[in-house]
Amino acid sequence: MRYPAERKEAVLKKMLPPHNKTVPEIAKEEGISEPTLYNWRKEARAKGRLLPDGETTPEGWTSRDKFSAVVETAALNEADLAEYCRQRGLYPEQIRSWRRACEQANDWEEAHARETKEEVRELKRRQKELERENRRKEKALAETAALLVLKKRMSEIWGEHEEE
Repeated sequence: MRYPAERKEAVLKKMLPPHNKTVPEIAKEEGISEPTLYNWRKEARAKGRLLPDGETTPEGWTSRDKFSAVVETAALNEADLAEYCRQRGLYPEQIRSWRRACEQANDWEEAHARETKEEVRELKRRQKELERENRRKEKALAETAALLVLKKRMSEIWGEHEEE
């Protein structure tokens, strides 16, 4: 069933602030299947629209939506930013927080790479330590085996029999 573009747009607006309705809520209200609504939201996001996941808090926004909001507001002054936030049910501090997170994304990658390098270094050190201990134990085992063979031969030479 094809829906008119106007109805589709009206339904998508219910996903935006101040309504912030979830897909199941809208499906029940409008009598439209949930998969259809999810597809509409997916298509709208693909076109660059910001559509939160239906929670009343900004935590309902996907990373992609948060990033889009940061990009859209990058050149706005304080007054325009406040207006943008009012329209979407956000606070300017949330946008600033998202911006800081975006800016630190590359730093996180470097920190993660450093941690990984440290873990690899520690694992290599531990591997060498275990190999050294393994060699020591193999030598001790070989020495013990040699002593047992020697003891057996000595018993055979001197005619002594071990009692079992």
